[in-house]
Amino acid sequence: MTQPRAYDELCSMLRDTAVLDSAQRVLAYDQETVMPEGGAGLRSQQLEMMSALVHKKRTDARIGELLSACEKDASLDEAARANVREVRRDYDRATRLPTDLVAEMARCSSLGMHAWKEARAKSDFSVFLPWLEKTVELSRRKAECYANGRVPAGGELYDFLLDEYEPGMTAAATRAVFGPFRAALVPLIEKVAKSKAPDELLAHAEYPVERQAAFATMVSKQMGFDYATGRMDVSTHPFCDGIGPGDTRMTNRYRPDGWADSLGTAMHEGGHALYEQGLPKGDRFGQPLAEAVSLGIHESQSRLWENLVGRSRAFWTWAAPKAGEMLGGVLKSAAPDAIHKAVNIVRPNFIRVESDELTYNLHIMLRFDLERAMVAEELSPKDLPGEWNRRVKSDLGLTVPDDRRGCLQDVHWSMGLVGYFPTYTFGNLYSAQFWEAAQRDLPERDAMLGRGEFAPVLDWLRRNIHAHGRRYSAGELCQRVTGKPLTHDALMRHLERKVAAVYG
Repeated sequence: MTQPRAYDELCSMLRDTAVLDSAQRVLAYDQETVMPEGGAGLRSQQLEMMSALVHKKRTDARIGELLSACEKDASLDEAARANVREVRRDYDRATRLPTDLVAEMARCSSLGMHAWKEARAKSDFSVFLPWLEKTVELSRRKAECYANGRVPAGGELYDFLLDEYEPGMTAAATRAVFGPFRAALVPLIEKVAKSKAPDELLAHAEYPVERQAAFATMVSKQMGFDYATGRMDVSTHPFCDGIGPGDTRMTNRYRPDGWADSLGTAMHEGGHALYEQGLPKGDRFGQPLAEAVSLGIHESQSRLWENLVGRSRAFWTWAAPKAGEMLGGVLKSAAPDAIHKAVNIVRPNFIRVESDELTYNLHIMLRFDLERAMVAEELSPKDLPGEWNRRVKSDLGLTVPDDRRGCLQDVHWSMGLVGYFPTYTFGNLYSAQFWEAAQRDLPERDAMLGRGEFAPVLDWLRRNIHAHGRRYSAGELCQRVTGKPLTHDALMRHLERKVAAVYG
């Protein structure tokens, strides 16, 4: 169907903006992977300038004119109307942010990440503190711009930051999800703590980094990641970036005794990457229908592959012989059941990304509470280490030994991503609901995974989730795919089955 001229012009402007933004993403990716330390100053200037240019394009008055014309045009088809609806949301939010604030945030993020890396390496929070203070200040200013002087009754400034990553979600709604989930989760963690754990030595066997990388690459290829249009590099904190059509990148990190973690990371970031490669970019590049609906849905894809596939008994039926062949050592003679149990031990960990499926969510709830408190000025950034350590002791029973394994472990706040953390647990919850829905459509799923046949799962995700982009909200997509709103029920069923299988 031929669309009206105003809509075509709008899509052309969106694509131009997306192309410019993709150049900014390449600069940011390079900064995290191969940029020399001496380039930090110039890179901050480059990103500051690029972010200002992108923001000016996103807030061009002509976009507002075209949106008004499209909103009055009854001839637009359903897909076009969905695009217009989402562009309106983006435009209204973007036009509330001054260009100088956007540029300042980009500069702070670039320099803040450099300071975070130094602080983490030295385990010295004082190195990062000035940048955290600046980040919280800028985040609060951004939230105030979004709020435009109107914070709904019962709401808070933090809501406007969370809404950037999980549209429609608020702190109150998050607490309504997290509260019952925590109430169900903690007793299960306590029950496991009293049980005898299986042998976990297999998960910590040492292997050369080169072998680990080869194994992780092989598995990500088997999952369906297209290396002709993507790549995997190394970074301090693994991440994925869908730069544009034909260019999806992810990173991993390795340590000698971390083969299981590097595999989990490859499957996690690979899940993000498969979503990016599955979005209908092509001719739609720059349009909302070619973008992820929310970071909670994005995270559901990574957690589904990392946990529901990669930590399953069915997966290790296929993967155990491959691990023995490619990694060697003790894995040569290891039974699938033994590896499955070793990679599913439940034990509190200082490090979020190395945590098991149960205690991981307590890490997210902690970060949600602390960043909300900083935005509300109830917690000063200088007091973050002390409050972090107190909560880790209270929630996980651990005494934090240093800042590196405490409040400096995550890159997100250095990047200005305040309001991002709750989406990780949203992703866990969504993934479990999607997995149950997929089981109904793919009754032979476990047998297929046991043969290394991952294509049916990927095809199901492409049809039911990736293909829609932002056509539906996250809540609508969840209801459409699973028949239910977001709850903790499916994830608790999965975790209880997992604990029973591993601990008996």
